[in-house]
Amino acid sequence: MLPTLRQLQYLKLLAEHGSFSRAAEAAHVSQPALSAGVQELERILGAPVVERARGAVIMTAVGAEAVRRAEDVLARTEDLVEAAQNAGRPLSGRFRLGVIPTVAPFLLPAKLPSLKTAYPNLKLFIREDLTPRLIAALKAGQIDAAVIALPYEAPGIEHARIGDDEILAAAPADHALAAPGPIRPGSLKSQDLILLEDGHCLRDHALAALDIEAPRGDDVFAATSLHTLIQMVGSGLGVSFLPRMAVQAGLADTPSVVIRPFENQADGVPPHREIVVAWRSGSSRAAEARLLAEALKLDRDR
Repeated sequence: MLPTLRQLQYLKLLAEHGSFSRAAEAAHVSQPALSAGVQELERILGAPVVERARGAVIMTAVGAEAVRRAEDVLARTEDLVEAAQNAGRPLSGRFRLGVIPTVAPFLLPAKLPSLKTAYPNLKLFIREDLTPRLIAALKAGQIDAAVIALPYEAPGIEHARIGDDEILAAAPADHALAAPGPIRPGSLKSQDLILLEDGHCLRDHALAALDIEAPRGDDVFAATSLHTLIQMVGSGLGVSFLPRMAVQAGLADTPSVVIRPFENQADGVPPHREIVVAWRSGSSRAAEARLLAEALKLDRDR
């Protein structure tokens, strides 16, 4: 005998919620029904998948591996259903799109109206999150595609290009680096920097592109968002990086902040990050993800 999709779904929900009652509620079944399904799955596998402790559910080693494989099976099954329902109608119906926070508020408002016009039957669900969590959601089948920035190592993920987003410097108006002209990377010191918190890929891309070590110590300033970051720069707390798409969207339109480009790198292009639409290898929605990348393409990259 083989496990049923329903049993695998029960196991996945149990791992997510850590409780039989909450998993049953999420599955819209009674707790005894979910418990019986998990027990039958254990009988088929020939090993326990959970340890039932008072007030808690702990996955066994077999259970954790079963969850990992169940997520892939369920994701591919959902892909099959979506592909069948939307056959011959690209970008129609539900499409779950993840977007990183340093892209979402600047790219989407400019592109969604034309996307809606081109694909009127598309029902787009947006999830804004950091790159590692979006990649995990892609692999688990929780989203269909994600707008992320490269470089980023993600085995099992394919992508289509949206365009390059130049990395610019943002300095207080009275700062030495606010003087006219491009900034030499060597003139920017780590101790002068205000950065986004760990986990934001823009932070890592900018530091790597300019060959600057991340500042360390208890007195380092870190912002949770680009909006907070620009306020900190405007208050004179230091210098930071902004993506060009954020500047073009008006994020730095304040007299207290000056935006300056960096000198071109050795390859003749300025520091930048590559924006792409990514999807899980083997996804039946790969063709739609490519169409989405084309629709979201940066104007200067067309």
